[in-house]
Amino acid sequence: MLVLRLLNVVAPAYFLCISLVTFVLQILLFIPSMFRDPSTTSLLSPALLHGALFLFLSANALGNYILVIQNSPEDLGKGLNLGKGAEVVADWLDGSRSPGSALPSTHFCRLCARVTQRHDHHCFFTGNCIGSRNMRNFIMFCLYTSLACLDSLVAGMAYISATLSMSFADPLAFLTLLPHSISQFFSGALLSSEMFVILMLYLWLGIGLACAGFCCHQMLLILRGQTRYQVRKGMVVRARPWRENLQEVFGKKWLLGLLIPVLDVGSDYCRQKEK
Repeated sequence: MLVLRLLNVVAPAYFLCISLVTFVLQILLFIPSMFRDPSTTSLLSPALLHGALFLFLSANALGNYILVIQNSPEDLGKGLNLGKGAEVVADWLDGSRSPGSALPSTHFCRLCARVTQRHDHHCFFTGNCIGSRNMRNFIMFCLYTSLACLDSLVAGMAYISATLSMSFADPLAFLTLLPHSISQFFSGALLSSEMFVILMLYLWLGIGLACAGFCCHQMLLILRGQTRYQVRKGMVVRARPWRENLQEVFGKKWLLGLLIPVLDVGSDYCRQKEK
């Protein structure tokens, strides 16, 4: 449990550090290198378009990240005494002590010390539980984080290609880039900044693919009307049309939430809260 609590603190700090490093490399290294080309002086130059795209992706990723933390799931156990009997209450809510007595789709998170409804999972990178209130922002956070990482990967490869005068036309060139770079770095033929960018390329690729895969898996569960917690516990959910399941999470104004990080886009949960 101590390791999980430590991970709950370290993971958000790790994400913020990676985000800061990515932003600095893009603004101070990748984008300025694009302006060295004389053809990038027009208003619609590739450098300006790439800079605008990166800022758009970063703003959405960071905005939804903040909203995931701020809009944490509601604590249904505020009225319960979770002091001495916290473990008993948690087992009762999960249905492990008395079968059939658990509240529908509730879960007591020992890291957050919170009872949440429509609980999906605990995200260590946000240090928060993911439920009905912040599911949409969490999916948008994963989507734009994946796009921002892949955008940085492409920009980094263009920078390395121009700096080291190498081509990535061969698919094996990227796979063999790291071992060749390590040998050149220790032989003194490669600068520390160039080696650092190469290492970041593989980190961006890993984070981008992981976030994209997680986002696709989460969307599949939403289409089925399920949460990860329900699947893990083998809970049976009422079958509904996939359009209703999507509207419950994303609301009717889903396009607004897709373009800008907003808190409320008319989801069913928010309408129930207003009632």
